[in-house]
Amino acid sequence: MTEKDNLDKIQEPITNAPPEIRQIIEEVLQLEQDKISVKSPRNINDDIVKIIKEIIQ
Repeated sequence: MTEKDNLDKIQEPITNAPPEIRQIIEEVLQLEQDKISVKSPRNINDDIVKIIKEIIQ
């Protein structure tokens, strides 16, 4: 199995997910990237819940 095959296999649940789920994943990943450089990130759980609520409404 090549590296590309492994990557495709890992990303398959994301690529096959409904658009709403993909949007949640993308926004949470962006949030994590934004918070990773902060010395002590706060309220990330609240931010994730907010993202989910906004998308499913």
